[in-house]
Amino acid sequence: MPDLNKVVSIVKRAGDEELKPRFRNISFSHKADGSVLTEADLASQKLIESELSKNWPDIGFLGEEMTPEEQASILKGSGSFWCLDPLDGTLNYSCGVPLYAVSLALIQNGDIVMGVIYDPSSGECFTGEKGKASRLNGEILGKKIPQAELARGIGLIDIKRLKPDLINRMFSGQRPFQSQRSIGSVALEWCWMAAGRFHVYLHGSQNLWDYAAGHLILEGAGGHSCTMEGEPVFNNTLEKRSAVCALTEDIFMEWKNYLNIPST
Repeated sequence: MPDLNKVVSIVKRAGDEELKPRFRNISFSHKADGSVLTEADLASQKLIESELSKNWPDIGFLGEEMTPEEQASILKGSGSFWCLDPLDGTLNYSCGVPLYAVSLALIQNGDIVMGVIYDPSSGECFTGEKGKASRLNGEILGKKIPQAELARGIGLIDIKRLKPDLINRMFSGQRPFQSQRSIGSVALEWCWMAAGRFHVYLHGSQNLWDYAAGHLILEGAGGHSCTMEGEPVFNNTLEKRSAVCALTEDIFMEWKNYLNIPST
C-alpha cells in the first residue's frame, strides 16, 4: 500500500501549485459532452500522474482528462490503479467560485482502498483508507452527527440530473427537508456529508473519478450510500452512477423511504 502522507503531499502540491495560482485568472473551453475544461485541469493531471508514476510505477493511472478508450483500457487491464479528478468543480473554478477540489482514489482488485480530496481554497484535506476512520486534516470524521429529524434538516441536492417528477414532488409538494443546497463539486459533496454538514445527499449521475475517493471517505466516517435503484454506488466500472447518502442509518432509511428506493 502506498504511504498516505506521500500521496497527500502530491495531491496538495497539485492544488497549491497548479490550481490556486490560476484561480480567477483563467480561460476555459468546452469538451464534447458540454463540460468545462481549463488548462488547470490538464496541468494538475500532468503533475499528479508524473509523481504517482515516479513513486509507484507498477500502479496504473486513470484520469478524467484521458480519452474514454484510454480509461476503459486501464480499467480492464489493471488490478490496481489510481483514479483522478484533477479539478472537480471546474465550472465553479472557471467562474471564480472557490468550491473545487483535487480528488484521487486508489482502486485495488475491484475495491477502493485509499482516497484523498483536497480543497485548495480552504486548505481542507479529507483522507480515507479502507478499514480505517476517515479524517479531515488529521482529525477523525464522524464525530459530528446531524440531528435525527430530516424534516428540519438540509438536503444537498443536485437538481439538474434528476427527473422532473421527483423535482416537483421534492420542491412543490411533499418537501422532506427544511432547506436545500447545491455546491457544484461532487468530491466536496461526499466530503461535506462525511463531515456532518448536511443531512442527506442526492445526485443523479456521477463518474467514477467524481465519487471514488469521496465514497470511501463517507464510508470511513460511518456514512451510508446507495444508488437510486438501491445498489452499491461503486461497481468498478465507467458507468455513471446516482448517489443517495446520509451520515446516520436512521436518516438514510428515512431518505430512502421518501425516494421509494427498494431494499436489496
